[in-house]
Amino acid sequence: MFAVFRDLIRYNIEFAIGTVLVTAIVIFALLSFFSPVDTTMIYLVPPDMAPSPQYWFGTNSRGQDLFWQMSTAMRNSLTFGIIVATLSRVISLTVGLASGYIGGWVDRVLMFVNDIFVAVPIFPVLVLFYFVLRNNLDSLTLAFIMAAFGWPFDARLIRSVALGLKHREFTRHAVFAGMSTPKILLEEHLPYVMPIVFSTFMANMLWSIGLEVTLAVLGFTNINNPTIGTTLYWANNHSAMVVGVWWWIAIPVVLIVVTFIGLFLLAVSMNEYIDPRSRLRRMGA
Repeated sequence: MFAVFRDLIRYNIEFAIGTVLVTAIVIFALLSFFSPVDTTMIYLVPPDMAPSPQYWFGTNSRGQDLFWQMSTAMRNSLTFGIIVATLSRVISLTVGLASGYIGGWVDRVLMFVNDIFVAVPIFPVLVLFYFVLRNNLDSLTLAFIMAAFGWPFDARLIRSVALGLKHREFTRHAVFAGMSTPKILLEEHLPYVMPIVFSTFMANMLWSIGLEVTLAVLGFTNINNPTIGTTLYWANNHSAMVVGVWWWIAIPVVLIVVTFIGLFLLAVSMNEYIDPRSRLRRMGA
C-alpha cells in the first residue's frame, strides 16, 4: 500500500494536490479539540465582527467565534462522511464480492435487492425520516440511514471485478487447497478491489457530505449540531448577506469547496491508477 501511495505522489499531480488540500482540512478540523470555548454556546463574543487578528474568521450574529465554530463544524462533517462511507463500503464489499463469486440464486437475489435500492429516491426518503424521527434524528442516526442507501452502485462495480477474479488461476488453486468461501473473498479477492474501495470511499464521502449540507441548509437535521450545513442554515436564518455579514457564508462555502476539490482529486487519481494503461502513461512507460 505504501508503494501505491509513493507512486501516486510521485507521478500524479492531482493526487498530490488532493492530499495537500485534504490534509489541511483535516488539520483544521483537529484543531477543534483544542477549542477554548464550547462551540454550541451562543453570545460568547461580540456579534458580527469582521475577520481580524483577534477573530481570524470573524464572528457571527449569534456571538460565536467562526474560527472555532468552523473547526468543529468541519470535524463533524468529515466524521459524518467517514461514517457513511465506511458503513456503505462494508455493505458494498459484502454484497459485491459474494454476488460475483458465489453466483447463482445468491447473485440474483442480491442484485434484485441492489436494483431496488438504486431505484429508491434518496432525498425524499431522508426528508420523510426527518418528519418521522424529528428530534431523534441525530447525526449518527442520519449516517446509518444514508449508509443504507449509499452502497448499491459501488456493489455492482465490485461485483463486476469479482466475476473476473472468480475464474483466475489463483482462485482455482485456493479452491483446490480447501479454502472456505469467506477466506477466499477476504484473502484472495479483497486486495484486488481495495483501490476501487478507496476511490469509491472518497466519492461516497463527497455524496454524503453534500447531501447532509443540503438537508441541513433546509433545516431537515439537528440544527444545533455544528456542521457546515447548519452553519449555512443559521447564516441564512439571520439574513447574513443582507446585513453585511458576508464572512458567515463565504468562509463555510470556501471550506466545503476546498474539501470537495481535495476529495474529488483523490478519487479521480485513484480511478486513473486502477487503469494500467493510464498508470503506465503517467510513469512515462
